[in-house]
Amino acid sequence: MEPRPPLPPFTLESAIEKVRLAEDRWNSRNPASVALSYSEDTHWRNRAEFLSGRPAVIEMLERKWRRELDYRLIKELWSFGGTRIAVRFAYEWHDDSMNWFRSHGNENWEFNDAGLMVNRHASINDQCISERERKFFWSLGRRPDDHPGLSDLGL
Repeated sequence: MEPRPPLPPFTLESAIEKVRLAEDRWNSRNPASVALSYSEDTHWRNRAEFLSGRPAVIEMLERKWRRELDYRLIKELWSFGGTRIAVRFAYEWHDDSMNWFRSHGNENWEFNDAGLMVNRHASINDQCISERERKFFWSLGRRPDDHPGLSDLGL
């Protein structure tokens, strides 16, 4: 099992770093790479879908990014303690008809000693937005360090 630092127990600094690393991986939109942050036997609740194991995570992410085009995500630390981190997030995307959405949510994460996520519980709501209401404007991939975060954007 390849460790994924930072490792628990988390400090404020290491929890913030873990959240940013997760954001960066998700913004890569590479399902196989994203899945390496999760234990082989990871358990997820994503919206109303329940997943177990990395192969199921990869399959779900492949479906997600075939539908959610031009995906850009921002995550923000909400709380942490021991082996757990809570985040809030928002991401913008459009469908194949160029209908734009902003999806808002909260995640509860639990990690093993190697820093791999063993449990992920995500609640997500989609909001239809117009293209002019978009707030996430960076080239696809990692969000630039100087781009505002959720709180800065009033989200």
